[in-house]
Amino acid sequence: MSTDTPQIYLITPPVIALETFAPLLSRVLDEQDIACIRLALATRDEDVILRSADTLREIAHARDIPLVITDHVLMVERLGLDGVHLSDPAGRIRKLRDDLGADAIIGAYCAQMRHDGMSAGEAGADYISFGPVGQTTLGDGTLAERELFEWWSAMIELPVVAEGALTRDLIADLAEVTDFFAIGEEIWNSADPVAALADLTAPLR
Repeated sequence: MSTDTPQIYLITPPVIALETFAPLLSRVLDEQDIACIRLALATRDEDVILRSADTLREIAHARDIPLVITDHVLMVERLGLDGVHLSDPAGRIRKLRDDLGADAIIGAYCAQMRHDGMSAGEAGADYISFGPVGQTTLGDGTLAERELFEWWSAMIELPVVAEGALTRDLIADLAEVTDFFAIGEEIWNSADPVAALADLTAPLR
């Protein structure tokens, strides 16, 4: 198991208003050490995604933080992003690695499936994400249990990300067995996301 302190991986809200979210994101990045940002918009409006990616890339890169985008592979090179996070990586990673090159970040969400994580890693993923780790009414209620992270950290060198309905208690419990905590709506739904992130990640300090 790794004894290093996990890093924070920030996920954007599914819907953002750039005029208010851009300065808010800047505040968060200036207050906390963030390892990576994932642009994860729910919209299929290409113009909205392009404008959002352009704005957030400038904010992230000014602070030497990589920005990846969920699923929209063709926008990675077009917009100068650092990589892609695949919500359904099955059978896609090897070709993407060839297309995007060795320097691009390719992440793979593998729910609670150990085998899928191993397959994604063998195909060239840079990290594997498991979740949700906390109780949620979304999906079928199946959780990525601590045992999965324990096994992965002991057996696999590829970085692992814990995400989905995180709480302070879960962060404290999983800190020894994960490399990153992916945090999104846990803080964006609060009145003060900067304070919420500081409170949520207090067990890491």
